[in-house]
Amino acid sequence: MIELLTEYMAPLMFVGLIFFMVIGYPAAFSLAAVGLFFGLIAIELGLIAPDFLGNLTYQLFSVLSNELLLAIPFFTFMGVILERCGLAEDLLEGFGQLFGGVRGGLSYAVILVGAILGAITGTVAASVIAMGLISLPVMTRYGYNVRHATGVIAASGTITQLIPPSLVLIVLADQLQRSPGDMYIGATGASIVQVLLFAGWVFILSIFRPDHVPALPPEARTLRGWPLIVKCAHGMIPSLALIFVVLGTIFMGLATPTEAGAMGVVGAILLAWMNRRLSWKLIYQGMDMTMRLTAMVVFILLGARVFSLVFQGVGGSHWIEGMLTSLPGGVVGFLVFVNLFIFVIAFFLDFFEIAFIIVPLLAPAASALGIDLIWFGVMICANMQTSFMHPPFGFALFYLRGIAPKTIKTSDIYWGAIPWVVLQLILVGLLIAFPGMVTYFLDANVVQDLDKIQILVPGAPGSAGGGLTTPPAFDLNTAPKF
Repeated sequence: MIELLTEYMAPLMFVGLIFFMVIGYPAAFSLAAVGLFFGLIAIELGLIAPDFLGNLTYQLFSVLSNELLLAIPFFTFMGVILERCGLAEDLLEGFGQLFGGVRGGLSYAVILVGAILGAITGTVAASVIAMGLISLPVMTRYGYNVRHATGVIAASGTITQLIPPSLVLIVLADQLQRSPGDMYIGATGASIVQVLLFAGWVFILSIFRPDHVPALPPEARTLRGWPLIVKCAHGMIPSLALIFVVLGTIFMGLATPTEAGAMGVVGAILLAWMNRRLSWKLIYQGMDMTMRLTAMVVFILLGARVFSLVFQGVGGSHWIEGMLTSLPGGVVGFLVFVNLFIFVIAFFLDFFEIAFIIVPLLAPAASALGIDLIWFGVMICANMQTSFMHPPFGFALFYLRGIAPKTIKTSDIYWGAIPWVVLQLILVGLLIAFPGMVTYFLDANVVQDLDKIQILVPGAPGSAGGGLTTPPAFDLNTAPKF
């Protein structure tokens, strides 16, 4: 019995963690408790030395001193402020009037505004709540199918997870030990394709189910010509300015994600002041939500470090890497398994838990198989979008249920999410089939042939300095003494 326990310590740790997570025990405390419990057993069995757990001090300090994670409270606070400053209302009203004359026009508006808010706020909750409150009553009033309306609102909010400056991309960059800027650049192509997929589905519905996505009647399109241009510009110009501050400075290397997030907070406060909605109550609400989310993330990460340290100490990383790299099919088999596993585990875990628990276990195997970790992270992020959308635990569905009228059934919200989950999975398949969607936007590594490198010395033939002069011989007797 002792021999079996010693041999299978790592799998037992993993099973124990899954058990606690499935029964609903908080993730942070499950991770820490399982790690410490098995750590004590491993010490008794002689698998690890007692002083091995002393490394926990350094592990926990590395979390608290990680400057990159400061971007999380900045982007969260910015998202809450923008949710309530009137920017979403201006964008939705302007785009709704612009596309209202075509079938599915309101759906196109919701998708585009979701993408713009995603590029500004980086938080799913802010996007789903803002667009649900504003657009859901309008869509149901003008005859949009309820399932389609709730689905497109929830899905457009989850675009935020893939579009930079997504909080998930920041966390994945930290866990994969890659540059957040490279992760942002790599996710650009995937997020564009995601928007096009969503818009393409609306276009298909407008052809085969036109009654589900009707055009706005003429009396509802009150803005035309110059007033419509002014209305769209009133929402677009501040948005583009804030997008440049947040993303442009990162892409150009002028600021880190943390610094860009801090500038974004200032920009969000200025936008709230310009819309005459800046108040102490708004600031307090933003600080309260930021504190709650940041505390949750930090505690999960601390627990994950406790679990990870013990798991590696008992050989868990080698067990995972050996199991994954020996899957049939090589890289393709590994990718199929990873995506199926993440899709299933997302029914029970949220995206932060997946990023902190699962991704560190997968990264060594991916690296051993020669997989680009930036591309791997973007693919996982696209898959993790489904954790917000698929029933019964999708957070986007919970947010929407919280603000939707009671006349809308929960079953309609769940059924309405299914087509959009399928579209998200299609994106994952496209990323696997066409990795250039990510790698094209990254700077290619320049490979130099050392045999062809020429160094031109002033005075050498072929250089502007004239002929080659022979350097004086080195004389040991005249060399300086040290």
